[in-house]
Amino acid sequence: MKRFILVAALLLGSGHAFAASAQGATPAEFEQVHGQLRDYLFNAARFGDNEVLDEFIQAGYDLNTADDKGYTALILAAYNGHPETVERLIAAGANACAKDKRGNTALMGAIFKGELRIAKRLLATECDPDQRNNAGQTPAMYAALFQRDALLEALRERGADLEATDALGNRVESLARGEIRTR
Repeated sequence: MKRFILVAALLLGSGHAFAASAQGATPAEFEQVHGQLRDYLFNAARFGDNEVLDEFIQAGYDLNTADDKGYTALILAAYNGHPETVERLIAAGANACAKDKRGNTALMGAIFKGELRIAKRLLATECDPDQRNNAGQTPAMYAALFQRDALLEALRERGADLEATDALGNRVESLARGEIRTR
């Protein structure tokens, strides 16, 4: 399977659609292989399978490929608690600032799941510490809501705006007290 991943990733990652066509693959077959590769990449990230992930990295596969929910390999690795996988992806150039379809980032997922080591690593990237999701929430709001005091302090040190307000009027201070405004 590794050889399949490497060859297919090289063809797809390099934009050589013509190579698959030249070998007799139909566009539908090509798309099927592309979908299988995405699934292998996402499963490697989800389960921390760094051996398979390294094949994608070595092949030059686009690590910022997203699924239908906007999840990237880095978002999945962070959410599922795989610090070594997160580190490999960041080192290989995965976009730590990427957002899913709801606007959530890998950092927000790590904070939500209580993955402190991963969240601190993501804080060390060049991402804006005040990135907002589609509801206007920031990583500091997540840290306050889920009582991640060490991360809230790390966000403060990184320059996060602790006075920010989301679309419903929630603020870091009120979320930390358990006061949550909903629709």
